[in-house]
Amino acid sequence: MHDSLITLQRPAFLPQFLKLTAINILSNVMVPIAGLLDVAFLGHLADIRHLAGVSLATVVFNYLYWTFGFLRMSTTGMTAQAIGRGDEEDALLIGLRHGILALLLGVAIVILQVPLRQIGFAMLSATTEVSAAGQTFYNALIWGAPATLINFVIVGWLLGRSQSDRVLMLTAVNSVANVALDYWFIVRLNWASAGAGLATAMSQYLMLLVGLVMLSREAHLKQMLNRRKLWDATALKTVLVLNRDILIRTFALISTFAVFTNLGSAFGTIPLTANAILLQVVTLAAYFIDGIAFATESLAGLFRGQGKQAQLNQLVQIAGGLSVCIGVLFAIAFIGYPDPLFGRLTSHTPVLVYLKQYVLWLLPVLGFGSVAYMLDGYFLGLTEGRVLRQTMLQAVLLGFVPIAIAAWYLHSNHWLWLALSSFMAVRTIALGWRWLRYAH
Repeated sequence: MHDSLITLQRPAFLPQFLKLTAINILSNVMVPIAGLLDVAFLGHLADIRHLAGVSLATVVFNYLYWTFGFLRMSTTGMTAQAIGRGDEEDALLIGLRHGILALLLGVAIVILQVPLRQIGFAMLSATTEVSAAGQTFYNALIWGAPATLINFVIVGWLLGRSQSDRVLMLTAVNSVANVALDYWFIVRLNWASAGAGLATAMSQYLMLLVGLVMLSREAHLKQMLNRRKLWDATALKTVLVLNRDILIRTFALISTFAVFTNLGSAFGTIPLTANAILLQVVTLAAYFIDGIAFATESLAGLFRGQGKQAQLNQLVQIAGGLSVCIGVLFAIAFIGYPDPLFGRLTSHTPVLVYLKQYVLWLLPVLGFGSVAYMLDGYFLGLTEGRVLRQTMLQAVLLGFVPIAIAAWYLHSNHWLWLALSSFMAVRTIALGWRWLRYAH
């Protein structure tokens, strides 16, 4: 009876949760805006091969950097729990361990840049000119790998300390610098795709510099650092095991969307284009839903560290309700007003006509997906990497693969969207069932 009454009261953490959510959404939305401006600069060059080449190389970097997204995720959950326990020293050690791991991985990417480039571009089909432009972009951007991966850790550490306002500042520095350097290198110096890659790499290093200056002001943290604890074998093993589980989970997620896109390409140019536009809507909604997921991650770790189970349960109820509202509203908006909204993304009438046959699939994909994204944040905050790995593999093998195979044999785009919807549904059910176990 007492627990049920708690859920009916306005939780004390609600203002903090809403503030974190709003700042996280604003920070997330800056990323695609900067990306659109990149495209605009390249898209106005006389030769379109530079834009096509950068788009091609971006696929390689998405796989590369999203795969290492575990650095941000594991840092947030572990740091938040340490803060919840009131253990500032452990929070600092967590950040340093992840920072060292990020530096080693970033340097390894730079050292292995040639074989990584050969493997990446061998998997993508393009004309010689487009491929050359993409590789020029790659050759410039790859030098930013150490800064990019360390920035993952800094952002994760700040989120774990519920300092989303600082994350917003870092994101703003990165985005503004990227746009300014893009203008200088592409428009003024005419460096084309090489300029785009160099601008992005330099903006990552500027973001890293500002982040390190931010952290250096935490003088009280440096005084409590015990360097011998940095190499504690048990703590290092915990970091590696958690990151391994999140790595597997992330790679499975990326691969699912990659297979979805590749299967759609076999149905023809119009289905491929329509699917890509619909996925852009899913991605746009995800930027907003991830703002909720990041806030959930920060507070879930904090409450776990403090041993506050009742607040954890309230957090999931509030975050889940808000996530579903945003996901469903996005779907309803595009279902109800396809012409004006999709018309801003494409002017090709055959694609728009084809799109309308599949727009209803946004409802199950975003409806289930919104809950799955939020529960991802919850379990990341609890640092339950094993749960994330198992549920993702269940969703891929049980929810996606069987129906995707049927879609291939039936040559049906509707079945392909059913496969993606089933993937999101199984993922939500699997995560929800485990949440019920944790909640009680």
